[in-house]
Amino acid sequence: MKPTDSAAPASRLRRLVVPALPGTIVTVAGLALATGVLVNLGEGDALFPGGSIGWSLAVLTGIIVGHLVALGRDRWWGGTGSGAALALAVLLLFGWVPATLVSLSVVVLVGAARRHRWRQAVVHGAVDILGIGAAALGLAAFGVASSVRHPWSPPAWNLSVLPEVVVTAAGYLAVSRGLLWLSLTPRTGQLPAIPRTAVVRQALVGIALLGISPLIAVCAVHAPLLLPLFAVPLIALDSTLWIARARAEEQLRDPLTGLPNRQWLLERTWTALDDAERVGARSALVLIDLDRFRSVNDTLGHLAGDRLLLQIAERLRHALPRGAEAARLGGDEFAVLLPTTDSLTSSQRAARHLVAALGSPLDLDGLTLVLEASAGVAVFPDHALDAEGLLRRADVAMYQAKRDRSGVELYEAKRDGNTPDRLGLLGDLRRALDAGDVELHYQPKVGFDGHVAGLEALVRWVHPDRGRVPPDEFIAIAESSGLMPRLTEYVLETALAQVARWRAMGLEVPVAVNVSPRDVHSPGFAGAVAARLARHRVPPGALQLEITEHVLLEDPQRAADTLAGLTAHGVKMSLDDFGTGYSSLVHLRRLPVSELKIDRSFVARLAVDTEDAEIVRCTLDLAHSLGLLVVAEGVEDDETWERLRDLGCDAVQGWLVAAAMPPDETTAWLRARGERGWQRESETAALAAEKAAERPSGQVLN
Repeated sequence: MKPTDSAAPASRLRRLVVPALPGTIVTVAGLALATGVLVNLGEGDALFPGGSIGWSLAVLTGIIVGHLVALGRDRWWGGTGSGAALALAVLLLFGWVPATLVSLSVVVLVGAARRHRWRQAVVHGAVDILGIGAAALGLAAFGVASSVRHPWSPPAWNLSVLPEVVVTAAGYLAVSRGLLWLSLTPRTGQLPAIPRTAVVRQALVGIALLGISPLIAVCAVHAPLLLPLFAVPLIALDSTLWIARARAEEQLRDPLTGLPNRQWLLERTWTALDDAERVGARSALVLIDLDRFRSVNDTLGHLAGDRLLLQIAERLRHALPRGAEAARLGGDEFAVLLPTTDSLTSSQRAARHLVAALGSPLDLDGLTLVLEASAGVAVFPDHALDAEGLLRRADVAMYQAKRDRSGVELYEAKRDGNTPDRLGLLGDLRRALDAGDVELHYQPKVGFDGHVAGLEALVRWVHPDRGRVPPDEFIAIAESSGLMPRLTEYVLETALAQVARWRAMGLEVPVAVNVSPRDVHSPGFAGAVAARLARHRVPPGALQLEITEHVLLEDPQRAADTLAGLTAHGVKMSLDDFGTGYSSLVHLRRLPVSELKIDRSFVARLAVDTEDAEIVRCTLDLAHSLGLLVVAEGVEDDETWERLRDLGCDAVQGWLVAAAMPPDETTAWLRARGERGWQRESETAALAAEKAAERPSGQVLN
């Protein structure tokens, strides 16, 4: 399977160039620092001031480091105002090498406290070195080249030094924050949400640099022992920045469960994909949706639903594989990011483990509930090269799992209605409907007395280039794209026009048309069907609509209302493919259907499989007890026909009777049966032999 082409060429170029940027930053910063240290030592200049000034600066730096460590390992990232203000003050007085040492002491010591992110600490330290170097160049533009031996001593620390301070601060912020921006956005082209909010916070840092740094410099010159007192405003600045970051983090959390939200998931996925690409590994995204959770809300109320979601979130946290991260996307939809995965199979296995964990019974005030879940899995780089594409493909796989009731599905391009090939097929199907190039074939349903009980309209499409397209393929495209209502309208219009023609010929046989759950749940569907019947002057009893059990699963009440409206107009309803879903018998009793069709998967092995035979027998007993007629689909041989007759089935449909035929062939088939009805070939041969035996010897038929 080839990776998706959803990533733009520009994004591919960034993936080639930008991952090397952090390494380049560290290398350049290391060379610059080494050069500065060697130059200072070569000139006999100290690396850091001594005496009371040096010790006071060291104490102040230690207080700042201690405060940042106390904030927590994950709370100081994104730039600290205190470290920047102190480094700039040292730069103004003693040059960029001592300022770099102050900055590095803050970044490295705090980074050491957060050991699991030491790489990030190294990058931050390197960025600060280059930022301070840019600030030193700005200061040098004014003819200021301060050092430990020759500190900068302007005539007066007043507004006259404001240009130097402004340029120095601006140079530091522009270079350090610009490099951080580039190193943190290697693929998406924009910063994650939390660092984006740091742009606003850097305004506070700029104010601190302009306001506090000169004060520290003045204090260092005139009253160095008071320098540790600056810990109070510097700590207040850091606390302000931390509060702003905490608020930004809250925006990336689901308020109910406390799990990260969709925005966080996408940003974290981008990071995981970058890491996986760098080491040549796979990364996977699992999208999980709770089945029939809406019915829980409708039955027990939204408050109970929220409490269940809390239990689900907690259970999901405990079931996560090592290194995996969970998020809630909204409603009853969750996602799990697997930053690294060995293979497609292992990611699918992890998803099955998560689904199994969520399927265990839940307790709600003494009421035991079992909620099943469906999951879709998409893997980088097999299925997508970007976070948004991976999420969309996991969503496609998840809905496939819901449709198939399979629990977990791995993304497959051939089942995705949004691949370029299928999008092209969708456009061709739309044009074929507009041009009337989609055909209807009709397959008879007959009773065991030979009476033709009706016809089922089956849609067929012959593509001009691809030839015959399987109905399952283009119907799935129509359902996933929103074209299904248009296809249903086309089929209804074509079928009713054909029924009208047959009735004009004296062939009064009802026709069944398949409709999708989306059709049944569409407002005004019953009225639209009634209007078409009236326009073609076809009595409602000549039309039968076939629905599947999925209508019952999604919204039983709305389905019941729509079907009740149709039956009120006189349209008959049939429940198709019975036995392949999970419909409730209560729903079956409530729906106004007059016919039930047993799926061919049970009928095909009826004569050889005792379990299938028992399922068919129970289905027949159930349907007849509810007053429903039963049609068996997929009848292809005499033995199956006879078993169904003995079990009391009402009618059959399948190749034993006839394959689906174009309208002209169907007309000829109906006329050939006439009043005699349909008979099996074996019965026709036996009847012919019996008549031949009754003729007198030597009689010849003309």
